[in-house]
Amino acid sequence: MAEFSLQLNEEQEQIRDWVHDFAVNSIRPVAEEWDEREEFPWPVVQEAAKIGLYGFDFMANAMLGDPTGLTLPIAIEEMFWGDAGIGLSIMGSGLAAAGISGNGTPEQMMEWVPQCYGTADDVKLGAFCVSEPDAGSDVSSLRTRAVYDEAKDEWVLNGTKAWITNGGIANVHVVVAAVDPKLKGRGQASFVVPPGTPGLSQGQKYKKHGIRASHTAEVVLDDVRVPGSCLLGGKERLDEKLARSREALENPKKAASSGKQPAMATFEATRPAVGAQAIGVARAAYEYALEYAKERKAFGRPIIQNQSIAFMLANMCMEVDAARLLVWRAAWMARNASYKNAEGSMSKLYAGRTAVRVTERAIQVLGGYGYTREYPVERWHRDAKIFDIFEGTEQIQELVIARAISGLRIE
Repeated sequence: MAEFSLQLNEEQEQIRDWVHDFAVNSIRPVAEEWDEREEFPWPVVQEAAKIGLYGFDFMANAMLGDPTGLTLPIAIEEMFWGDAGIGLSIMGSGLAAAGISGNGTPEQMMEWVPQCYGTADDVKLGAFCVSEPDAGSDVSSLRTRAVYDEAKDEWVLNGTKAWITNGGIANVHVVVAAVDPKLKGRGQASFVVPPGTPGLSQGQKYKKHGIRASHTAEVVLDDVRVPGSCLLGGKERLDEKLARSREALENPKKAASSGKQPAMATFEATRPAVGAQAIGVARAAYEYALEYAKERKAFGRPIIQNQSIAFMLANMCMEVDAARLLVWRAAWMARNASYKNAEGSMSKLYAGRTAVRVTERAIQVLGGYGYTREYPVERWHRDAKIFDIFEGTEQIQELVIARAISGLRIE
């Protein structure tokens, strides 16, 4: 078990500076353009792949090669400091990779995780498909069905997924579907849909409030057939899990041992990373507002000399630092121990709220200028709101935390 320390090692400092330089030179100069275009920023992602920032090797080294668990959130913060939409385009495939790693066998991980990224010369994307038009936070109510065709050893998938990052344009889609709807979340499984599989198509592409450079769309599954080997974890493990879950219906005391929902297992692992994304946006807004307040003059002096402005900035600085500490603790615990009181949810919840509040205060510091598109703080404010919503809303995080600290089934 690695010792928890707030002192970064030399390698972590180098990675932080490397990603920050990429954000300064390759992300920020084009962030406004891709936000306006509302298109996937292929040139930026390809550039990230060429320097090794986008790809299987970087993610494997950042996650598995770092016993502290801090390298990935450190890198993510710098990337999202550059721009949230472009940052999510670079990091979005990681959710599919996490879904495979969290639910698949070692052989499936080695086969499919690299295919979520491709190579420096042939960039690929991954998509993690969970949410549906009528099942956002309530993932136990998924209607997408997976039916086993024993004669052909194939699974047949039908349904529609909504709000999917890289949906429809991804090379590899990881789809969570109901195998036994009566068991709700415990009757679900995850499947890899290989590239070019007939029946999978992109539905509507969403026009969003923020993170506009990230591609978000529906994924339609119409009699999609995948080999039995594409069931993550394998049929034997699924059958054992379903048997335990059916027994738990009759004996509620055994429910705790009947296995986690595959979607929730993935989200638990990625919540500190999402918190780091929010911190990057919040820090960008705080730093910009701080420099503006030092230079902007009113009543004959820089506005930062007014307590009303100075105190806002002091609180913004404090909140960003507090959120980072929660994220670092959660990332370390996820790598070295286990969450005791839903620390992953705590970090994601607080960081998301911090991003919304700090970006709103940044607009307030800039006044009327902050409300215009001539300054980036309005874009950061638009981007920040998603962190209250995706991968578990504020209210879902509060529910997870409340259940953890009480030990009770709070509805």
